[in-house]
Amino acid sequence: MNLQDLNTASTESFVQLLAGTYEHSPWIAERAAAKRPFHSLAGLKQALAEVVRSASKEEQLGLIRAHPELAGKAMQSQTLTAESTDEQSRAGLTHCTAEEFARIHALNKAYNERFGWPFILAVRGPRGLGLSKAEIIATFARRLDSHPEQELAECLRQIHRIAEIRLNDKFGQAPVLGNLLLDWAEELAVHSEPEFRAQGQLTVTYLSEAHQTVARRLQWWMQQDCGFDEVRIDAVGNVLGIYHGHEKEPRRLLTGSHFDTVRNAGKYDGRLGVLVAMACVRELHKAGRRLPFGIEVIAFAEEESQRYQASFLAASALTGHFDPAWLDALDAEGLPMRSAMQTASLPANIEAIQALQRRAEDYLGFVEVHIEQGPVLNELDLPLGVVTSINGSRRYLGEIIGQASHAGTTPMNRRRDAAAAAAELILRVEQAAAQIPDAVGTVGMLKVPAGSINVVPGRCEFSLDLRATSNPARDALDAQVRAGLAEICERRGLHFTLTPTMVADAAPSDPTWQARWERAVATLGLPLLRLPSGAGHDAMQLHRLMPQAMLFVRGANGGISHNPLESVTNDDAQLATEAMQTLLEQLAQEF
Repeated sequence: MNLQDLNTASTESFVQLLAGTYEHSPWIAERAAAKRPFHSLAGLKQALAEVVRSASKEEQLGLIRAHPELAGKAMQSQTLTAESTDEQSRAGLTHCTAEEFARIHALNKAYNERFGWPFILAVRGPRGLGLSKAEIIATFARRLDSHPEQELAECLRQIHRIAEIRLNDKFGQAPVLGNLLLDWAEELAVHSEPEFRAQGQLTVTYLSEAHQTVARRLQWWMQQDCGFDEVRIDAVGNVLGIYHGHEKEPRRLLTGSHFDTVRNAGKYDGRLGVLVAMACVRELHKAGRRLPFGIEVIAFAEEESQRYQASFLAASALTGHFDPAWLDALDAEGLPMRSAMQTASLPANIEAIQALQRRAEDYLGFVEVHIEQGPVLNELDLPLGVVTSINGSRRYLGEIIGQASHAGTTPMNRRRDAAAAAAELILRVEQAAAQIPDAVGTVGMLKVPAGSINVVPGRCEFSLDLRATSNPARDALDAQVRAGLAEICERRGLHFTLTPTMVADAAPSDPTWQARWERAVATLGLPLLRLPSGAGHDAMQLHRLMPQAMLFVRGANGGISHNPLESVTNDDAQLATEAMQTLLEQLAQEF
């Protein structure tokens, strides 16, 4: 099948050509036919998803109910469609043990009783090869706890993924680069720190043995597989690859992201951006091509501040903001950063680190591809989004001090309850953030020291995280929250302390570079969505030195990140790589 055939076919033929894409639901193709012409397969997929999004809830439920149960009666009676038979077979559901059949049958029954429709899962998975039965059963059990509205939306997203894979088969197209990226990510995820690896968890903190192994693996791929001209590990552990241009233009485009992780992490946060850039250089090298500018790919050694309290230490070395005091910072085991560097064969002196500082005039700018780490793209059925700004933030640790007293004998109007004041503060933060576009506020930690079930809390410790897309908006939120805290404590006869722990300025995307990402997304035939980033990124540091802009990639499982459920599909990874390739080509045409 090809797009020309679809674009020129009658509506009846169009529907027939797409038969089987959406299970027993030809109305989706009928409505999508009016959206022609399609300029890309991605555009076709998007149009079909938009039809379902705009359908009535009854139609959406009908679509879900058109799908068979996994390992259910239709499979056992061999009445599945050819597509469903293939998919369930790839996942091994046609060869379940008696115990597996019993478990899946019980889950199907419980799921239908809770939601009223069959459980939907794209059993061929993010890579398209098929999930294991254990993965399917675990997902089934996890989603039984979902809210009905969330689960309805998730079923529809799974149906779109099923349709996407079926369309790839119909068109004879495979996301080759997307598969490569997912394979690379899986190989890197094998390396984890021992105490976490024993529990099946991924954790790679700065300069641990696992961290150094990942760095060496990236270095090897850059040298042996991708064709970089220069590859090295620098004085803070960054992995650096340079691919020279063919013209006299000495400047380079800088790109990349980080490869360290949080504890019990997912596989794609940070690493996806490194792998996308590596794949682009790999394709240029395979084609024997040079661009009018160089490409410098950097895998930042540290972004998560998991081992040492030093924010963006790896990127800060490039901008000249590495704090010499960090070398004496201690990890949880009391080991100074300086000693960890020496163990990793790094020079561990400030002169070598300061020598890493880049000159702005040597670079065209910095671009970063990153998994969204949020639900927006996932909820809108969009694979890519263009970041407008990385939120600025302020963080605090605070304590409210009242009076501990007997819970049974202290009248309600005579209490000085520190925890009740903290609860009121949480609501005040929520209300204040909701009044400012794209701002967020979080009280993520609460603790009543020496708390007891029969004692009015006399102290309550808390954290405060305030973020917004611009510094003025951040500061306005900060002022509202601090004023609210003061008012709450004064009214309740309490006092408080509030200690700043971090201030990060917002990093608005450079308009020219943001426009380049937007053109790249449009070239792929995809709708354009602009959105801010609420999370911090290496690009925030590079923003201090050169223009920057970021592309977001949809995350599966509700967009969850910093979690083992973090996931991207091979098709979305493919589109991210194609967007980067398009950006490079458009930039080359500007010279």
